[in-house]
Amino acid sequence: MGREKRLRKPQVVLALSLGLSTCLVPTLAPAQVSGNVVRIGVLADMGGQFADIGGHGSVVAAQLAADDFGGKVAGVPVEIISGDHQNKPDVGGAMLRKWFDEGGVDAVADVPVSSVALAAQEIARDKKKTLLISGAATSDLTGKACSPYSTHWADDTYALARATGRAVTQGGGTSWFFLTADYSFGQAMERDATTAITAAGGKVLGAARHPLGTSDFSSFLLQAQGSGAKVIGLANGGGDTSNAIKQAAEFGIGSSGAKVAGFLVFLTDIHAIGLPLAKGLLVSTGFYWDQNEQARAFAKRFQAKVGRMPTKQQASVYASVTHYLKAVAATGTDDAGKVNGEMRKLPVDYFGHSASIRPDGRVLYDITLYQVKAPEESKGPWDYYKPLTVLPAADVFRPAYDAGCPLGK
Repeated sequence: MGREKRLRKPQVVLALSLGLSTCLVPTLAPAQVSGNVVRIGVLADMGGQFADIGGHGSVVAAQLAADDFGGKVAGVPVEIISGDHQNKPDVGGAMLRKWFDEGGVDAVADVPVSSVALAAQEIARDKKKTLLISGAATSDLTGKACSPYSTHWADDTYALARATGRAVTQGGGTSWFFLTADYSFGQAMERDATTAITAAGGKVLGAARHPLGTSDFSSFLLQAQGSGAKVIGLANGGGDTSNAIKQAAEFGIGSSGAKVAGFLVFLTDIHAIGLPLAKGLLVSTGFYWDQNEQARAFAKRFQAKVGRMPTKQQASVYASVTHYLKAVAATGTDDAGKVNGEMRKLPVDYFGHSASIRPDGRVLYDITLYQVKAPEESKGPWDYYKPLTVLPAADVFRPAYDAGCPLGK
């Protein structure tokens, strides 16, 4: 899966032939769908620490969305291809350019890792191609880096920070220490969470920055314990989050009275950690497979293909590709400007919850605060979350006027 799969679109040649008078043949409109195929690339982490939350499952989710349309839209086939960006902006950027310039790719979905997504957004803007971001979480994607050709489907750093940071602070966790992944996502999460915590009357006592892919958090956890903070906030993701939660339990941080709050936690993280160590953890998310009938219906189809329940990232790939194809069907074209304009007009069905897309590309939906169940509360595999409260989109996502994006102003 680490190797890009690429197909070339055939060139379309229209011929007028054999004695047809030009007065009898009106001027023909150009083909509305370039190459007579809508090709969607899933740019993912296929073998690294984010592979379980996206990876092959994201490709399956995109294909399920295409299957819902019978594999065709606007009278042409829909094709799903995939590539591995290896969590490196230069690798992801090179793959995108090849897809756009040579592979006939119309839209790209998933795109985990904020540094990769920020680079991808610039390339897609320059090439005037559609980007459906369901992996990367930095709120800068709809802030200063916003694009008219991109939509951001992931729960972003601002929303997760407000949902989790404010709720925990208001619940008594008034002093914080961060373990922060030292790249754009982690830095944005710490920044946005600090703002939310301070606004709720709390304070941040310090932070320890760690490299992506850290296996030993002992020194960072010792710094956090030494600060005396009531809450250790994990501004990281994937394997880093899992390792930090497990090692915090081994250090006895929970039993000492301090709480651990994960901002970007996925269902697969809880599965890997296990309920005995993860119980009580507060997580905020816009999707959970057991949240309603619509989510369960998608999850059942996904599980039949993959063997486990979908993460919110994989669910958002499905939702974003579905909405993109609806816009292609409505406009009859794969032109990124027209399709993205239509995407922003059409109502969004986010697994039974109404949602919308702002001009800056931010997809708005309610977020639910969940608590991880204790082992005795769980009814079986993947039954890990219990809902605490629903947080309206207007209360958690950054207002457009404060985003720093010129679109729609």
